[in-house]
Amino acid sequence: MLKGRSRMGSEGNRAERNERLTLTIKEAARLLGISRGLAYEMARRGKLPVVRFGRRVVIPKEALRKMLN
Repeated sequence: MLKGRSRMGSEGNRAERNERLTLTIKEAARLLGISRGLAYEMARRGKLPVVRFGRRVVIPKEALRKMLN
């Protein structure tokens, strides 16, 4: 073990680095309590904050949190 560093601390940092920053449309729909189809429709109309990576469409978690506040 490295001096001055606890093992738990390094595991916590690793978990933060691996945390996903985005949700799929399906995941967001489930969290919002709406249908997948409605979530896709809202994304298409600009009612859900989305980021596109080619054909992949994801929703940034932070943008969704801000939208709901």
